[in-house]
Amino acid sequence: MPQARRLARSAVALSALALASFAAGAADQPVIGLITKTDTNPFFVKMKEGAQAAATAKGAKLLTAAGKADGDNAGQVTAIENMIAGGAKTILITPNDSKAIVPSIKKAQGQGVMFIALDSPADPQDATDALFATNNYTAGELIGKYAKVALAGKPAKIVTLDLFPGHPVGAQRHNGFMSGFGLKANDAKSNELSKAPEVVCSADSYGDQAKGQTAMENCLQKNPDVNLVYTINEPAAAGAYQALKSAGKEKGVIIVSVDGGCAGVKNVKAGVIAATSQQYPLKMAAMGVDAGVEYAKTGKKVKGYTDTGVTLISDKPMQGVDSKDTKFGMDNCWGNK
Repeated sequence: MPQARRLARSAVALSALALASFAAGAADQPVIGLITKTDTNPFFVKMKEGAQAAATAKGAKLLTAAGKADGDNAGQVTAIENMIAGGAKTILITPNDSKAIVPSIKKAQGQGVMFIALDSPADPQDATDALFATNNYTAGELIGKYAKVALAGKPAKIVTLDLFPGHPVGAQRHNGFMSGFGLKANDAKSNELSKAPEVVCSADSYGDQAKGQTAMENCLQKNPDVNLVYTINEPAAAGAYQALKSAGKEKGVIIVSVDGGCAGVKNVKAGVIAATSQQYPLKMAAMGVDAGVEYAKTGKKVKGYTDTGVTLISDKPMQGVDSKDTKFGMDNCWGNK
């Protein structure tokens, strides 16, 4: 055989071997899915960034999807199906409907997929293999304790701008706030909102600024002498403030909230929000990706609940309530600075 032909055949063989090695490497690459509630909320934008950074660092492939809006369960069900078809063996999810998503989770787990809830638990919580999240009850307690001291003994007339009925995160934050304030409250396992005479108006904001403003306007019409507002998140707090400002009441009302996004921390600095409980979505996502890579390599599933931390942020500290200032908040916030 002429030498040129032997060299050509050797080159073809080497190319085929390289291609096979590449294909094997690609097949071994962990595939991890991330499904968020929406793709517009800065909290979930940062979560996605954190997951992508962790996946890149670990050599994993990240698939992402989101619901069209809070409460969009159908969109998340479709995303699960698409990610399984795409080879995902771990799916990280922030459930839009904590109960309705469970059958889809169980079906996927039957196919060997590990599920980790981020930020929001499924209902029941153990429907997913693990949960990496803020302790939302503690987040509520922190702002409740703060508000109690900040009112300085004045009779409380409280408005609560909640998420929507039955959602674990909404219930835990609300009930934690009530407990921290010293009112009768359901425990962290309950998805029912606690009530008390001091709460003169409650409304669902869906975590949305415009809906929060409308809800606050309606509450002010019924109870114009409000002096404390609890909100499920900082967009709802911004809406509440706009309603109060339009009514000329913004200086006489304390607003407390949960999130710790950069826009929210700026509103704390500006005096719009008195205090907020800061949570850490990037940490949740990075931990989820790490667990997914470990599962792909060893078959070991992560189990149970991991608290990813929460910090009270305020520039007006209250005696007996641990907090950090807005400089700390801005150094650790998420969203556009």
